Amino acid sequence: MPRVSRKQADLNREIIVEAATRLFRERGLHGISVVDVMAAAGLTHGGFYGHFESKEALAREASERAFKEAGKRWQERADATGDGDIAAERRALIEPYLSVGSRDNPGTSCPVVAFAGDMCHESADSGLREPFMKGLNRLLDSMAKLVDSDDAGEKRQQALVQYSLMVGALTLARATRGDDLSDEILKAARHFLLDEPT
Repeated sequence: MPRVSRKQADLNREIIVEAATRLFRERGLHGISVVDVMAAAGLTHGGFYGHFESKEALAREASERAFKEAGKRWQERADATGDGDIAAERRALIEPYLSVGSRDNPGTSCPVVAFAGDMCHESADSGLREPFMKGLNRLLDSMAKLVDSDDAGEKRQQALVQYSLMVGALTLARATRGDDLSDEILKAARHFLLDEPT
């Protein structure tokens, strides 16, 4: 069998990570196999270990990618408001996060919602916890920038409360999808966070 070029090998690795990033968000870090990832990438599973030493190594990289994508998406939404208005930036973040589209498309949505359940079962020294904790803290820092306060402690506290509500609401909306309660949860959380009448 002919060897693939370095360029093709790099492209294959990128395709694998992209497929894994989507699948891990859809099914959790332990909800897919190497065979599943390679099939989604359009490659045979025999080539996996030429790219990664283990499924956990791939999960780490996919988790890092998912958090990087989420941070970039948040920044793009804030930047799109154009004028640095904190209220507009908050709305630009919260509305799509707590939307039907976000609920129904976990493969491109919040990695915290996707991975938090798995993290509950990981040991403190698990290699999967590090990218999760780093990614979560970066998103919390981004959220804190959207809190209208000059006090750093208050900004952090509000970010913790608000983001926890967002993650919880999206999780419950997914768990109740197909029932009217799901849309109710999203709507109630949006209204509360944006201080709108219900």
